[in-house]
Parts: sequence; structure tokens; C-alpha cells
Amino acid sequence: MKEQQAEKLQSVRHSLAHLLAAAVLKLWPDTKRTIGPSIENGFYFDFEFSQPLSDKDLPKIEKMMRKILPTWDKFERSELTAIEAKKEYPGNPYKIELIDEFTADGSKVSFYKSGDYWDLCKGGHVDSMKEIDPLCFKLTKIAGAYWRGSEKNPMLTRIYGAAFETKEELDNYLKMLAEAEKRDHKKLGPKLGLFMFHETSPGMPYWLPKGVVMYNELVNFWRKEHETRNYQEIVSPLINKKELYQTSGHYDHYWSDMFTIKTKEGEEYGVKAMNCPNAMVVFGSEPRSYRDLPLRLSDTDTLHRNEISGALNGLLRVREFRQDDAHCFVTEEQIGEEYQAIFEIVEKFYSIFGLKYSFRLGTRPESFMGEVGTWNQAENTLKKILEKSKHEFSVAEKDGAFYGPKVDIIMKDALGRGWQMGTIQLDFQQPLRFGLEYTAADGGKKTPVAIHRVIYGSLERFIGIIIEEFAGAFPVWLSPVQVKILPISDKMNDYAAGILKELKSSGIRVELDDRSESVGKKIREAEMEKVPYMLIVGEKEIAAKSISVRGRNQKDLGAMQLAKFIETVSAEIKTRSL
Repeated sequence: MKEQQAEKLQSVRHSLAHLLAAAVLKLWPDTKRTIGPSIENGFYFDFEFSQPLSDKDLPKIEKMMRKILPTWDKFERSELTAIEAKKEYPGNPYKIELIDEFTADGSKVSFYKSGDYWDLCKGGHVDSMKEIDPLCFKLTKIAGAYWRGSEKNPMLTRIYGAAFETKEELDNYLKMLAEAEKRDHKKLGPKLGLFMFHETSPGMPYWLPKGVVMYNELVNFWRKEHETRNYQEIVSPLINKKELYQTSGHYDHYWSDMFTIKTKEGEEYGVKAMNCPNAMVVFGSEPRSYRDLPLRLSDTDTLHRNEISGALNGLLRVREFRQDDAHCFVTEEQIGEEYQAIFEIVEKFYSIFGLKYSFRLGTRPESFMGEVGTWNQAENTLKKILEKSKHEFSVAEKDGAFYGPKVDIIMKDALGRGWQMGTIQLDFQQPLRFGLEYTAADGGKKTPVAIHRVIYGSLERFIGIIIEEFAGAFPVWLSPVQVKILPISDKMNDYAAGILKELKSSGIRVELDDRSESVGKKIREAEMEKVPYMLIVGEKEIAAKSISVRGRNQKDLGAMQLAKFIETVSAEIKTRSL
């Protein structure tokens, strides 16, 4: 039943994409249309306009859609030859390209018509447009999109729409979008002084002082937790010869997604996009015994990936990033136990932030390395481990890494959106390709199994998501500035400076706002900066040798002795309380 409802909703959304195109052509007849699929939560259509459009044009387009809707009913299907079809799109290279592609084997193409609009389409519409409630859809935004997703192609204008079965569902979704807009890390991050981008290095964030504090807190927490679990941190070269990636298999499967350079001698190098080949080199650098296993090598080296510019999205999709990476070398018998230990790390890290997550098993992709039998063995091993864990998981067919199946960590944020964060990948292939071995208990030589794993995932993406999760109001331990001292007038500056000194000596990150401004303005600005605690200092506090404590979100916590405040905040920081 749910599958039928979902299928019907996709048909509604696809049909509305046709309606959107019809409305656009009514308003701007010289527009070149391209494709318009249904997507999660709605639909979109890509166009080439002769004049620029903005979000201000959306109400006009939406009004035209609602005007046309009552004139439509069923979708009529027709079949045309390539020659006939091309006549429908004079001067439209996008449709001509699609028609050539669809008719390459000599077959005809299908067109669908409702009202006086028809278009090249493979189908998937509602039985009748009379079924569609005009109050259950809304155009949401305009964005740029490369034709067929390639930056080598022209930039088109993409118009997005949302559509649901009921108006209530649509309203709830629009409320979520409005909340997401308020939490958008691309706006909040620079506003809070955490990071910035510059046109000279697209997709590569500048971390500003406050952002570096957060970054280091996350890495320090990661480092401490992994030291207690016998991980050994390494640092390896950021530029490596292509031969390293030929051995690992990345040259055949990933080289085009890497930044590459040639030396004056003509040697080819790749800027590191992943850490695993270097971890293999470290394992193979000296003799290993079964007594050394599990051998856990961790690192947070900087990585670079040559993402197309159209895919870049704030911190969520970047070209330069760091991962909380590790490669665990184990015997086959240790796989289950090691995965369980990694699951325990996942639980600790995500519970610290109050984040809900599930697992997703990715199986053998179309382009894979190794033997099918080895892959089947690895996939069966992971399925058993996931079932034993009793943790919620789904299966994504053909979504594994090219060298082995993987378990992705799928996190739900405050708005219910799912994000892939960390990943735990089982690899029988690279240890074989690098000729890695260890001496077994019987004196023979065996090949280890490698488990590639990241918990945060990309630190950039993780920070982007927790900015949105907390709307910039981070837990005290993670806040770049934990306390702000606000003297009521210049007369209190000396007393406030003494408080500043004591807080700093207690390891609390603190700032003093000693500007000659009203305390009301200072409070408002501190709240906008999402500072967890504000200490108000006036004549009354000096007389009582105390402070007045105010929490963010207008929480007045009253007068308090400084020693008691330091004790309370220090406990929050130490326990990483939410």
C-alpha cells in the first residue's frame, strides 16, 4: 500500500514538472526546455532563458500553473521518429541531443500531451490532472545547474517545486525549509566567524580563529578517545607518485577525480584524495606478526578531491577536507570483534552530540576490484555483523567501494534530514595488491584484512551539519567563546579584567566586552554570537564580590560567586554536556 502511494506521489510530481514547463513557455515563449523529473519532496525543470530569472518570478509562474491546471486532464501518448521529434524543438540543442541518444538504435520516441502542451517523455504521469489539488504544490527556489551535470556544458536555470498528497504535508515541509534557511551553515558560519570562502580557492574553506577552536576541539576529542583504544596516529605525504595509486587500484577507479601534477622530469603525481594507500605502505614497511594485530593506524591528513564546481555546497561538499581516518589491519577471525569495537566508538561519538543514526550496507558496485567469491564472503560477513548488532540498517545495492563492501553511518539532523557521515569499509583487495603479510601463529605467512573507517567522516561536513543541528548555539565544550564578560560601565572594567584572568587560568574560553556601549547592546550582540554564558558586572556585583549570570536565550541565572560559576562551567566542559 505504501509503495503504491509513493508511486502515485511520484507520478503527481512528474506531472507537475510538465505543468511547470507549460507555464514557463506561456510566460516566456522563447525559452528552451530540457528535462523535468520528479525528486524527493517534489520536482524540478531545467531551462535556458533568454533573460535572467530570480525567485521574485516564482509567484508569477505558480499563478500561471494554477491557471492552466483546470484545462488539463489525461496524458495522451504518441510515438515519433527522430526526424518528426526534432521538428518539435527548432533551435533547442538539448532536446535534439536527447532525441539522438534515444533513437540511436532506430527506435521511436514517446511524447505525452495534456491540454495544449506536449513534450518528449518516457511516461509516469497521473491518470488525470483533475486528481491534483492546486493547494498541494508550491515553487520553492531557482538555482543554476549544468546541463547533464557537467561543468563543461552550459549553465541552465533550474526551477524547484515541492508537492505532497495533502496541504498539511506541504505546509509542514515549507516550515521545515524555512527552519533550514535559518540554520543554513553557509550563512551562520561566516556570521559567527567560523569559516569563509574566497573565489581564489573554490571549495576550499578558510578556517577563521573561532572555527579553528571548534575544529581542534573535535580533533582533540577524537585523538584522546582513539589513544585509549590503541590507535596509533601517523602522518603521510600529501603528494604521491601515480604508481602508488596504480598499486592500490585508485588509478583505474579514481584518478580523474584527483588533482594531478607533473614534475619537471615528467613524473606524474596525485594530490592525496584518500589515506588508504599510504596506510598500506606503513603496514608493509616492517615485518608484522599475528601478535601485532589488530594494528590500528589513524590520521587526520588533509585531502583534496577534484569535485566539479556545480557540486560544491558550502562545507557539505568541498575540494579540501580532513577525515578522522583509520585503517585497522586484522585477521579474518578478528573482523567481527573489530567491527563491534568500531560500532562502540560510533555510539559514543554520536551520542555526545545527541545525534540519531542508522547503518547502510553498500554491496558490490558495477566497477569493482577482485574476485566475486571474495566479495560475497565479505558481504555475508558484514550482514551477519549488522544483524548481530541489532542496530537499524538498510541495504544499498551496488553502492560499495570498488575494493570492498561498506557500512555507511546515516545521521538524522534536527530537521529529520539524512546525511551520510562516516563509513566502515571491509577490504580484502588492497592488502593483496600491496603484498602485505604477517606471520601467523603456525609460522606461515598470511594476508591481513584492512578495515577502512571514519567516524565523523569529513570534518568539514560534520561541522557544517552540527552548525545547522545546533543553529550555531553549540554545547559549552564546543563553543569557540564559552563566556563573555559584560561590564555595565567603564568603572567596572578593572573588576571585569580580574574575572577574565581567573576564567582564563581555569581553562575557560572567555572574552571581555569593555566597549563604552550600553549593557543592553552588549547582551544582544553576545546572544547573536550564541555565547553560552554572559557575566554582567555592575556596582552591586562589585560590592558583593559576585557576578550576575545570564545564559543565552534570555535565561537569567541570577547572582553567583565566581568560584561556583567556574566549578559549574568546568563540569559542563569536562563531561561534554549538551
